[in-house]
Amino acid sequence: MLQSFKASTQPSEGPPRLATLRAEMTTAGLDGFLVPRADVHQGEWVPARDERLAWLTGFTGSAGFCAVTQQSAGVFIDGRYRVQVKSQIAMEHFTPVPWPEVKLADWLKTAIPTGGVVGFDAWLHGKDQIDELRTALAPAGITLQECDNMVDRIWADQPAAPVGLIRPHGLEFSGETSGDKRKRIGDILKAEDQSSVVLTLPDSIAWLFNIRGEDLDRTPVVLAFAVLWADGHAEVFTDPKKADDAALTHLGADISLAPWEAFGDALDRMIGPVRLDKSTAPLWVTNRLNKAGIGIAYAPDPCILPKACKNATEIEGARSAHLRDGIAMAELLAWLDAQGATPDLSEIDVVTKLEALRSASNLLVDISFETICGTGPNGAINHYRVTEDSNRQIQPGDLLLVDSGGQYRDGTTDITRTIAIGEATLEQRQCFTRVLKGMIAISLARWPKGLAGRDLDPLARFALWQAGQDFDHGTGHGVGSFLGVHEGPQRLSRISHVPFEAGMILSNEPGYYREGAFGIRIENLVVVQPAKRLDGQDDRTMLEFETLSFTPIDRNLIETDMLTPTERGWLNAYHQATLAKIGLNCSTATHAWMKRACAPL
Repeated sequence: MLQSFKASTQPSEGPPRLATLRAEMTTAGLDGFLVPRADVHQGEWVPARDERLAWLTGFTGSAGFCAVTQQSAGVFIDGRYRVQVKSQIAMEHFTPVPWPEVKLADWLKTAIPTGGVVGFDAWLHGKDQIDELRTALAPAGITLQECDNMVDRIWADQPAAPVGLIRPHGLEFSGETSGDKRKRIGDILKAEDQSSVVLTLPDSIAWLFNIRGEDLDRTPVVLAFAVLWADGHAEVFTDPKKADDAALTHLGADISLAPWEAFGDALDRMIGPVRLDKSTAPLWVTNRLNKAGIGIAYAPDPCILPKACKNATEIEGARSAHLRDGIAMAELLAWLDAQGATPDLSEIDVVTKLEALRSASNLLVDISFETICGTGPNGAINHYRVTEDSNRQIQPGDLLLVDSGGQYRDGTTDITRTIAIGEATLEQRQCFTRVLKGMIAISLARWPKGLAGRDLDPLARFALWQAGQDFDHGTGHGVGSFLGVHEGPQRLSRISHVPFEAGMILSNEPGYYREGAFGIRIENLVVVQPAKRLDGQDDRTMLEFETLSFTPIDRNLIETDMLTPTERGWLNAYHQATLAKIGLNCSTATHAWMKRACAPL
């Protein structure tokens, strides 16, 4: 079983750890200390040794931070985690802070006296973040001070750093050799008169060198830093024990390996200007280069956009992975339907069954994230992860939300379905149908090249807005190719300014959540494609989405009269395609169920 149901934290563990941290801060002369959920790579997924935020506070969400002072401890969380955080932290000692509505600087100004000092670990914060915070705090007489990590000082049983093997990612999956990728990035460096680039994001390193790894659960990357020179040769800094003979042969003569400890000295020897992404690189790297007098050219990581624009091989791999994954999901939905209106099942039972169905393909490498399986009120917790403590029995009248995905060598999947257990209420059906209308609107969208996520995001929310409803997360995130299930720079979000380009894969996942009652989300993955030319079209490039995910959407939750003819047409065509693409590859019983589940409205 890949997913564990043991609670990794308990609220009661936080207060004594907080007291010990404050004592350590006093010894260090600090009035405050920042504890982000971050590692040295500034990524969303971190190894166990870097789960400092969860260890201290109990909060296990994938984003957030804690600002600790001698009198208060604010846990800053975004809209996805406003419900979850309340059940995970000791509320009498930690205070949830809505972020970004409340800015960290404003909170610190009320919690730290004039002349106060706030410590931070320069490995865990980027230059932009610290510069902005330092500027905002200066008028209040509060200073920021780099220091050792206070949490590491008191975490006696902190896990060791992971040492997973480097795995070659073959051309049959990548579609482009590492040499060609390095030439592409090298040409960018030459065009901008940059000698080299320092890469600190593991997914950029995985993409550039066509490698995958085992250092993290759910995301197949190698934790490493790298330097790429404009001529195409490179050096990768990681634990040498990760590289066996197969990995060394795959990397070749132009890519050398060095231990972590050599990274700082390598920076000292570089010749500028060195390209560095100040939004993702730890401040420690900037400081080291500055101290050595190396010129820095601040610019985005040059691998991020090429990685996001999947090539033909990667797109075909994604199609195959999603059909394989859709079969597992269809088998799950048919199995659930066979349990009837009063199933003797728990959330853990559903997660366990789904993982077994995915594993049956013998091609599953890992799940792409901890399966979110929430029934009834648990479904309203956006990123709920069931544990033995929270496990709820599925009850008649519940809505069951299942958000899950798989990691296959040819692609990464992410899909959500909401299922009615027994007969749904009119309100549940109306809310579900509004969410469905938003998902269909994104699926049908055509737009001029140059538009970004913020331009399309309102399409997913319009039907909800007309009912005075909304959801507090983005409509969609980028997805990697056997990499991170969350990938930038593209997003379907009201704050995303990155224009969509052909080959980008995103999720399309509007939702609606009634705290204490139910949650609804419907999610397919889509890939941006050049739109088919229409008669009478202007002389402009248009883009559209191709849907990658295929598994039935629960017809028992649809108020058909709320759908327009165009929306009904899309859903009927989608179900017809689903039946044709995966039906015959399912079990006999599931195929029979699919014929009913995919029948036209």
